[in-house]
Amino acid sequence: MYTDGAVHVSPAGVGEGRGEIASFLGAFLTGFPDIHWTPWSRAVVCGNLVVTQWAVTCTHGGPFLMPNGEIIEATGRCVNVRGCSLRTMDGDRIAAHCVFYDQLELYAQLGAELVVQRP
Repeated sequence: MYTDGAVHVSPAGVGEGRGEIASFLGAFLTGFPDIHWTPWSRAVVCGNLVVTQWAVTCTHGGPFLMPNGEIIEATGRCVNVRGCSLRTMDGDRIAAHCVFYDQLELYAQLGAELVVQRP
């Protein structure tokens, strides 16, 4: 689905190239193996930019890496997250993929402790 030099950007981090993107998405699928993606709307802008509004529903069934490096083991909790993505296409492949979703919404549903660190 991705070009060789594709870039994937999300609240969880950046993946550059097909190998890093596959690793990143594989880690997410390990944490949420039954993920179901439901698109709500899609628009094509300027010919090669695709904007999609979506929701995902899944069960936290495996280890999930938090931004601070902590791993949350499977909780069995059902998770529902809304978001949107922007994909710049190169023919029929994705050259750039920017994903936006509310991390707090995800982490709260996992029961994660959210600690504010002050400088």
